[in-house]
Amino acid sequence: MARKKEYKEEEVIEKAMRVFWRNGYENTSMHMLENEMGINKFSIYSSFGNKHGVFLESLKCYKVKTNAMFEKFKNASSGVDDIKQFFYDSVNICLQEGNEKGCLLTNTYNEFSVSDDSLVKEQMTAFMDNVKKIFIEKLKMDTSKDEDTILKQANYLVLAKHGLVAATRVNTPKEIEDYIEMTFKNI
Repeated sequence: MARKKEYKEEEVIEKAMRVFWRNGYENTSMHMLENEMGINKFSIYSSFGNKHGVFLESLKCYKVKTNAMFEKFKNASSGVDDIKQFFYDSVNICLQEGNEKGCLLTNTYNEFSVSDDSLVKEQMTAFMDNVKKIFIEKLKMDTSKDEDTILKQANYLVLAKHGLVAATRVNTPKEIEDYIEMTFKNI
């Protein structure tokens, strides 16, 4: 007879997500996952297969955690102001109790940029493409902009968003605010 799990997968994955968020994939060991998740390696392997399986589930967990922010962004109708608010909302997630600074998906995107891991790269590419697509939709709300300008601004904003989440790890709230305000000064 199989033993009954004495943990909830959603709870242990959220704990694992925080370890990966804080340390990245490569710098997270199975020992660290065991300690943070509060379960042993056998249970980790039994439920998730391996560290990579835990990581993929952690990425899904992060997407669920940030889903409300993305839905708010997608459904907003004020163009560039919506993008600016999305930047502020992205920073605010880092400030919530228990969360790490930076963005797990952006950190992963950077860490796996030279990896052959097609599963993770697929998810990261889809995430970045989606963000850029929403930026383009919001920029198109300003009918005075041509397609070339919109694409250049969308590319700029994707890079600015990468810079923003990196900055949240080390810069002060005032510096972050100044960064966001200056980013949108000429958009």
